[in-house]
Amino acid sequence: MIFESPQRLLLLVLVPLVLLGYLLARRRARYAIRFPATGVLAGVVERTVPWRRWVSVGLYLLALTVMLLGVARPQATVAVPKEQVTVLLVMDVSGSMNATDMRPSRIEAARRSATAFVDALPRTFPIGIVAFNEGADVLLPPTTDRSEILETIAHLQAYGGTAMGDGINQALELRPGGPTAPPPPPGHNPNAIMLLESDGATTTGSDPMQAAERARRLRIPVHTIGVGTLEGKLPQLSGSRIPVPPDLPTLRRVSAHTGGRFFHAPTEEELGGIYQELGSQIGFRKQPQEVTVVIVAAALLLLLASATTSMIWTSRLP
Repeated sequence: MIFESPQRLLLLVLVPLVLLGYLLARRRARYAIRFPATGVLAGVVERTVPWRRWVSVGLYLLALTVMLLGVARPQATVAVPKEQVTVLLVMDVSGSMNATDMRPSRIEAARRSATAFVDALPRTFPIGIVAFNEGADVLLPPTTDRSEILETIAHLQAYGGTAMGDGINQALELRPGGPTAPPPPPGHNPNAIMLLESDGATTTGSDPMQAAERARRLRIPVHTIGVGTLEGKLPQLSGSRIPVPPDLPTLRRVSAHTGGRFFHAPTEEELGGIYQELGSQIGFRKQPQEVTVVIVAAALLLLLASATTSMIWTSRLP
């Protein structure tokens, strides 16, 4: 937390002064009391519970401290939605996504993580979905209908080869303004961001780096996620297991060439964390926001608690 008027924090010196004044006042009052008889004094002592008085006083001093913090106009850094951007989700649904090095499989882990990613984005952001295996298909043009997006992700099935370049090219056709739209002018933020998740080397279709060059010219950053472990294997009906390590070098080059970020997710937990990080980065920005109203409200609640406890326990204000 930062303060817009930090010099006003010097007022916090009032807190120990108030406490000192309270202690001196109680000391004078104690000497001023005269009891009519020893029996009366014993009855008063039996009814007195010292810690209750200090609870009320402590709440009062805490309320004063919080109120003085509010005078310094505190600011907290909060996440606020960015300007609207189209998110192009490009999912690898090749047969290697059935590998079980991520439980229960890579494709199931990808479905769950992508669902959490969509839920974390601002609902004003259009999301389009492209799936690729031996070819690439637009499963859903950009839309803000979250139920349609989540249903599309839930029905992803893995089979066939890997055409990563075709997936990138197909997603570029979905950018705002359509296939012939020019890129945003220099100095402007991208109007679309691509998130490419893949676990295997390209086996067919266009060259991923040529597609990445096209994305770079259109000023669309491509964030890439390599799914699975380097030791991952795909079970076969014969009982054998075929090695299917993710093609991390290609994914790293694609992201670097387009100005995106590269990630490797060997476990579902790491994949979910990556999606969460990207969701925060893509959808929100950090911005300082004054929270004086919240601080003052908290101080008033503490002051009310102090007065209430004092009236209940001692029939007077602290």
